[in-house]
Amino acid sequence: MVIRSTTIPWATHPAVRLVLALVLGIVSWFYWGEALPELLPWLAAGTALYLGANWWATRAGAPSAHDAVGLLGLGVVVLAGTTVAQQATESRRPEHLYHQGPVEFYRAVVDDYTVVRPNTYATTLRVSAVRVAGQWRPALGGVRVSVPRYEAGAQEPHYGQVWLVRGAPAPAKAPLNPGEFDYRRYLSYHQIYHQQFVHPDQYRVVALRPPNWLRYYSMQAAKELEGVFRRYVTAKREFAIANALVLGLKDEVDRDTKQAYANTGTTHIMAVSGLQVGLLFGVLQLVLGRFFGNTRGFRVWSAGVGLLVIWAYAFLTGLSASVLRAAVMFTFVAAARAAGRQSNMYNTLAVAAFCLLLYDPYLLVDVGFQLSFLAVLSIVYLQPRIAHWVDAQEWAARRIRPWQPRWQQKLLGGTGWALDAVWQAVALSLAAQVATFPLGLFYFHQFPLSFLLSNLVAVPLSSLALYVGLGLQAVALLAEGAVQLTGLQALLWLPRGLGWVFEKLIWLFNEYIVWVGEAMPGALVTGIHLTPPQTWLLYLLIALLLAFAAWRRMVWLGAAAVVLLGFSGSRVQADRRIAADKRLVIYSIPRRSALGLHDGASALILTPDSLPLNHTEQTYRVLPGLTERGNRQVRYVAGWPPQLAVRHLGPGGPVLLSWHGLRVAYVSQRLWKGQQPVPVDVVVLRRNARVWPEQLLATFGPRALVVFDSSCRAWYVARLLPQLQGLGMRAHDVTTQGAVVQQVTTGLRHQRVALSN
Repeated sequence: MVIRSTTIPWATHPAVRLVLALVLGIVSWFYWGEALPELLPWLAAGTALYLGANWWATRAGAPSAHDAVGLLGLGVVVLAGTTVAQQATESRRPEHLYHQGPVEFYRAVVDDYTVVRPNTYATTLRVSAVRVAGQWRPALGGVRVSVPRYEAGAQEPHYGQVWLVRGAPAPAKAPLNPGEFDYRRYLSYHQIYHQQFVHPDQYRVVALRPPNWLRYYSMQAAKELEGVFRRYVTAKREFAIANALVLGLKDEVDRDTKQAYANTGTTHIMAVSGLQVGLLFGVLQLVLGRFFGNTRGFRVWSAGVGLLVIWAYAFLTGLSASVLRAAVMFTFVAAARAAGRQSNMYNTLAVAAFCLLLYDPYLLVDVGFQLSFLAVLSIVYLQPRIAHWVDAQEWAARRIRPWQPRWQQKLLGGTGWALDAVWQAVALSLAAQVATFPLGLFYFHQFPLSFLLSNLVAVPLSSLALYVGLGLQAVALLAEGAVQLTGLQALLWLPRGLGWVFEKLIWLFNEYIVWVGEAMPGALVTGIHLTPPQTWLLYLLIALLLAFAAWRRMVWLGAAAVVLLGFSGSRVQADRRIAADKRLVIYSIPRRSALGLHDGASALILTPDSLPLNHTEQTYRVLPGLTERGNRQVRYVAGWPPQLAVRHLGPGGPVLLSWHGLRVAYVSQRLWKGQQPVPVDVVVLRRNARVWPEQLLATFGPRALVVFDSSCRAWYVARLLPQLQGLGMRAHDVTTQGAVVQQVTTGLRHQRVALSN
């Protein structure tokens, strides 16, 4: 009887051990970094201790000593990960904006692409100096700025511009509503801790000094290539997708198109990343191998040509973070293949991740980084195994007989080849989904069941479109150059024809994606909320099932059953907690009044001003909290619905809402003299209601929480808030402090305000 080993072959994957240790150290910084001292001396001491212990173990020659030294080395790598993350955190440094006094002016350089929004330009400034109390001093820090597009003198910012800005940037705002996207944390992961709305008369461009001239020229090249598409791709939607597909410029892709791609699991098509870089590298290696595979030194020089092409492509697409990450990954893959080590792809990918994380440890919390490496790892491990389930070519070969006509034999052979190509694509898509779907549920709260159908056609068509688009760029530049030399306008018919083909290819795969979304409207599962522990449990379950499939030992299946039971228990417990939870939410939505009544899994979202919330307000302000809480039955209502216990206290007077024992008064206009006292829990002031603090105290009692909703102006809040506090009343401004949540549990009312501040 043959007994299969269940041990994991760590000895053949040293880089995997190192990158896991580094990741553990970086994660430790994210959770406990603020309490840690300066770690550089500790890292130096740990490194010295490891070197000394390794020297002693080598001389002693004891296997147990080597094991202990190996564990010590991994501990030093963990410490290195924490130290690198600490050193990469700019806000710790004394010259950071956080530690400056009141800033009068600051000098900064535009250090990012400019995002063109409907009403503003958005970009990032890197500060180099600030003026405080009339004196200039060195400083650093990132500021996310927005510039109004339609004010007099407004111009689009460009990378490398040096700005002199009047005024002080404000710390980035925390999320104001339950479950809302934490933009402040997202910015901090990019070393940006401040925001500012800058009017054209607040800044002046004083110089052009790009932080990185290579990136500056790369971005200029991307703009030139965008101009080629603008000249030869006439349809607006197809032009926007061409920019996104080939150049990674997604500013002009409309919201409906983005949503269609998200609903079908094909968003990756519109991002220049590992897909495009991998297609270029793979096709180039295939072509070179076809024609020059037998030449001397082919493995080395073909890898060099491949690296030259992918880095040239990275340069021409603006050296964006996603394409740089993909280029680095394929650089290590190509180097490993050239060295004859392509069999151990796990070590190669681990080395690439290790180097990237040493360069920027905050990449670990980048969604693109996580999805890219997990997808590649899953494809490397699972795709060959899934592809092995079906052998279409062998199936076709078994049906070929010597007496069959030649055309029939070729037809069967071609059918087998075509079916095999389709199955390989299916295996690739399935393998990528296995490792990425938990992250998709965690970050995006949805899963497109149509991903297989949409990717099976859209990916090959978009890949062909990518090659045609790159060919269009080359042909257009050559043809336009020839026209300038010869004056023969007829030469432009070639790029025009190629542009027509390119546009139709984009139209074809875009229409296919739209058709899949319309033909399978129920295929998008939405409203899924996973907590971080639940996401980890899903990954642990996947790992245990893969271990069982690899080693066929029941211990792995038993462990998977235990993990599945724990995951299911956590979901049941969350549902039980939601079923017993009742809460009232006063939302923070600019210039709007919005109220949420959450009763178990159902929710009623009201707008007392009788104007319904628009799509953007629902999607970004309200929906995240509903998904996080597990609300499955949601209704949006404009005005006060008749089924609620609502009482109007006189014409134009307050509106009194009673809900599960909570009493809420909405005051929109004024309180009349002689108004009878009505004790309530919450008083909501709307539209700068004409009231006096003494009136509020006398009418609603001293225990009421006075809430300024988002329809109140800043000057109104600034005038009334101190007066209310002077009378001993509690007051809250949802515009600056966040939404108000009133929870009702077992007859007791619990108040929670300023959720995220």
